[in-house]
Amino acid sequence: MIKREANSKSPHPPFTKGGRGGIISDSGFTLVELMITMVIFVLVIAAASQVFTGLLTQFKQQSKMAETNIEGIIGLEILRQDIEHAGYGLPWNLNGTSYLEAGVDSTTSWVDRDFNDGPPTNPVRGTDPGDPASNPPGAIRSGDSYSLHGSDVLAIKALNVATNFAAGKWQPLSVGDVKTTWTPDNENVNKKDNGATENDVRVIVLSPGSTDANSRSLVIRVSDGKFYTTYDDTSGFAPTDTSEVRIMYGVDSDTDLRMPFNRADYYIRIPTTNMPQRCAPNTGVLYKAVVNQSDGLHNELPLLDCVADMQVIFRLDTDGDGSIDTTTNNIFFFTAQQIRQQVKEARVYILAHEGQKDVNYTYPNSTVTVGEFGLGHTLNLATVIGTNWQNYRWKVYTIVVKLMNLG
Repeated sequence: MIKREANSKSPHPPFTKGGRGGIISDSGFTLVELMITMVIFVLVIAAASQVFTGLLTQFKQQSKMAETNIEGIIGLEILRQDIEHAGYGLPWNLNGTSYLEAGVDSTTSWVDRDFNDGPPTNPVRGTDPGDPASNPPGAIRSGDSYSLHGSDVLAIKALNVATNFAAGKWQPLSVGDVKTTWTPDNENVNKKDNGATENDVRVIVLSPGSTDANSRSLVIRVSDGKFYTTYDDTSGFAPTDTSEVRIMYGVDSDTDLRMPFNRADYYIRIPTTNMPQRCAPNTGVLYKAVVNQSDGLHNELPLLDCVADMQVIFRLDTDGDGSIDTTTNNIFFFTAQQIRQQVKEARVYILAHEGQKDVNYTYPNSTVTVGEFGLGHTLNLATVIGTNWQNYRWKVYTIVVKLMNLG
């Protein structure tokens, strides 16, 4: 018979020994231990959040820089191609006809007609020999200190600088109005520009000529005195001599022509709405603005944001020996013939910033020279941009183009 101890008050001991002699405690964490753990946890979270915030800021900055670079590649390539095409399809002899060019556009702060060649209100630049009635179009023109912060305006005249499907198309035109369908994209032609068809296209016709006096002469229809017609009505424009082949150029898809070419102006201005918030104060947008054939006003296409300055410099061959001998930023008073004969190269310099404001970045210089050859425009960023100018990554884009369509 087993006798229980009289002083035993509990059937369970405060602890038990494990099979290998270990002791298992049933007590929890103390308040001090919990507080220490929480402090360590908060410190780890704070450190991780700092790293995450830095990574997020860096990612945002890099993405904005990549966005700027993509804009630069696309937008400035459009500018480069238009400069390269300056003079494409332009008549050298107007056969006494006149035309209208840019009108008074309230969206710009300068006189757009300063870059006109055709009367009325064209600047006095002299007249090409053999055509006293009006001035043939100069392929490329610029004006100093016209737009934002003393930036230049660049005007390019060529048939293919417009954005409609007809611009830049051409084909021979023979005796009897013999012509061919514009291919290979004729199928796409009929699906563009609000349903306009190939027959709606407004065209001009040039006679190649054989001498300097009649080279690339604009053909004028005797019956009505018009310098343009539609694709499906070339009577009076085709040659009558079987030995002559004229060239027909598309100009506009469905609008009667005010000028026998297209024109695109490049400039910087601050838009009244939708200016990107990432841009530094007092910067603007670089626009390509095609002059409408209908009313002479601009149809703007934004190319590059956050732009502070644009300057244009030309390199000339003034003596005709094939070598560049003069560099200038002023061909304002050149006639169309002087431009064709002397201007060999155009250089465009554009000051803009990459990405957005970065408080951890400091741009080294408050002044930037936009241009070269001693003809550049020096911009004081501290004055023009103001506070925090140094927290932007400023960059000067340089475009160098040989003018291949003037001769």
